[in-house]
Amino acid sequence: MLRLTRRLASAAAATLLTLAATSAHAEGLLIGVAAPITGPSARLGAQVRAGAEAAASAVSPQATLNVVDDQCSAEGGAKAANELVAAKVNIVVGFLCTESIEAAMPILKGAGIPVITVGVRTNSLTDRKYKTGWPVFRLAPRSDAEGMAVSSMLIELWRQELFAIIDDGTIYGRELAETLRSESEKAGLNPVYVDQYRPQLDNQISLAGRLRKAGATHVFVGGDYDDIAVLGRDAAGLDYNLTIASGETLRAAAGETPLQTGTLMIGLPEWAEIAPPAVASAIRGHGAEPEGYALPAYAAVEIANAANTDAQASGGKLLDSLAKGDFATVIGKIKFDDKGDLSQSPYKLYRFDGTKFVEAELP
Repeated sequence: MLRLTRRLASAAAATLLTLAATSAHAEGLLIGVAAPITGPSARLGAQVRAGAEAAASAVSPQATLNVVDDQCSAEGGAKAANELVAAKVNIVVGFLCTESIEAAMPILKGAGIPVITVGVRTNSLTDRKYKTGWPVFRLAPRSDAEGMAVSSMLIELWRQELFAIIDDGTIYGRELAETLRSESEKAGLNPVYVDQYRPQLDNQISLAGRLRKAGATHVFVGGDYDDIAVLGRDAAGLDYNLTIASGETLRAAAGETPLQTGTLMIGLPEWAEIAPPAVASAIRGHGAEPEGYALPAYAAVEIANAANTDAQASGGKLLDSLAKGDFATVIGKIKFDDKGDLSQSPYKLYRFDGTKFVEAELP
């Protein structure tokens, strides 16, 4: 009888432990982290991992992470998704490559697991949402967001100016220039000069001369850092007061020719510059600098945690909380639109002060 009593007591204790573990798991949050842990993009994957780990430690003590390698490939994305479904994660953050997320989403959708991507910009990922039903949200801007940001800011800033639009003939440069030209036309503004220039020349004196002859005082350049720096130098050499603007290509490393003071950039924030010291230190403690995808990954975990808290409090679904939520994060306030894109553009206007780009206010 004594043995039976002890067995019953032991069984009861085991049951209580099981129930406690189940309850703790229900209240907790299991976050999948999909990133290229190996291969040529491993350095970027390390940023995602470090940001997610730092956030999980700091803002969500109940959260645990399950990190998988998506290899930035379709095969890797499908494999990662199957591993995360098997692990029964509540949500996935990460994904830097279109191939991997497009292979993963049908699998994750089938398991009802939402995704916050920190790096995929491909428009079709969310444009097809009504057709695919993929539960995907993104912290990265859409591919067309830069062109629209360039247009909205420069149209407002240059409404009273004589401006030109030029590009270097690349897909990137041409698309930015064409978007600005089209949107300017809709706003009733016409550039005084539109042209495609020869890139990678030692000097752009001829181009500067054509711009001055056209009467342009401002020019948008759909091109790379070096061409913009050379054009600015050569315009200054002709005593030609020309204001140059471009997109986030100006975030590139400085070349031999420095940019002219006053050069404008429409680009994303430099995350390493805005990261709170405690967050930057935490990310470094997990093996990466607070740059690239580290801070967005940190924010993605913050959003996952906040949405999970809201869902548990309301008795609703995590997916619904993501869709309707307004989230305070380390990269600012985040809200998603009906397709899962950012409801507000993350692009800002910056002015080169001779040393670095500083944020500038629109009039």
